[in-house]
Amino acid sequence: MVEKPPFLIQVENIEEPLEYVASSSSILETLEAANIEVPYQCREGFCGACRAKLIEGQTQYANEPLAFVRDGEILLCCSRPTSHIKIELP
Repeated sequence: MVEKPPFLIQVENIEEPLEYVASSSSILETLEAANIEVPYQCREGFCGACRAKLIEGQTQYANEPLAFVRDGEILLCCSRPTSHIKIELP
């Protein structure tokens, strides 16, 4: 069986894209592993503190968040990429 290459996370204003690996539980976890500071509080989609702008690509939520999310935004704590993505952090 051929493994799919990991999806890339391009963060605006950061030159090198990050690899999202399947063992990561969220985009937030991947950013933290790369020492990129992101505001967050609950880590479960309740508060919306980790809201980011999704510029390109697709994501999915492990569980539908309770926090309000506008079109074009994602919550980093509970989403995973389903394609290469580009995001803008707050």
